[in-house]
Amino acid sequence: MTPWLELCRAAAADIGRVLHELPTRVEREPVLARGVGGDDTTAIDEAAERAVVARLEELHRQGEEFLLVSEELGERAFGDSPTRVVVDPIDGSVNAKRGLRHFCLSVGVSEGPSMGGVVFGYVYDFGTGEEWTATRGGGAQLDGKALGEVRPKDKVEILVLEGTLSTSVADKAEALVGYARRFRIMGSLALSLCQLAAGRVDAVCSLRAARAVDIAAAQLVVRECALPIAFTDAEPWDAAPLDTAPRSLVVAAATEELRDRLAEILVM
Repeated sequence: MTPWLELCRAAAADIGRVLHELPTRVEREPVLARGVGGDDTTAIDEAAERAVVARLEELHRQGEEFLLVSEELGERAFGDSPTRVVVDPIDGSVNAKRGLRHFCLSVGVSEGPSMGGVVFGYVYDFGTGEEWTATRGGGAQLDGKALGEVRPKDKVEILVLEGTLSTSVADKAEALVGYARRFRIMGSLALSLCQLAAGRVDAVCSLRAARAVDIAAAQLVVRECALPIAFTDAEPWDAAPLDTAPRSLVVAAATEELRDRLAEILVM
């Protein structure tokens, strides 16, 4: 996994330079196209993806083969290999384009076409400079230090909501009152899942269907901390295709009971 970690760190540094070159929402938010994932591709999305793709092209020239699955451009083959590299150059792009500091680079590497094949995850928080990594069977780390000792609470004090238009929050907030004492809305599903892995929050849910590009890396961080995560109404987790299509709402918490109760509330 060493070449992937090196690539991710280099890509994060490149995106950092892009952010410096596009300092405000005037430069960042113009819409250039419609991304394959369904969202508008803004100037900052396009520039960040271009930086990541350049690093992947360099790695391919060194002999690595893989299929890229990315938020904006969709799929691009670099040779013929079952390995998939699932990328969201900026998860939390609304925050990024407005100058808010809660967004990240998310990269998951898989041995095959589904979520169960993910063997490496990398999430870089551009607001805090924190680096979250995970290897399948090798644990999860925050800035190189093992995660898992501090766990989310068994009684939910803080629930993070993601994919949150005001209407979707209004639809679910009352039903969630008895489940959680406090809500947080951060604007990046990948980072919210990482915060769960660190025990900083106690449960996470999305209020719109998540895509593999949003969660491939962070879900491995969560699972390597032995925390349960699931879709509310899609195929089994490990079978989920690594593509750009929305799948289902996502729920994660400290225990299976808390995860399942959260799923029940969201589908009521």
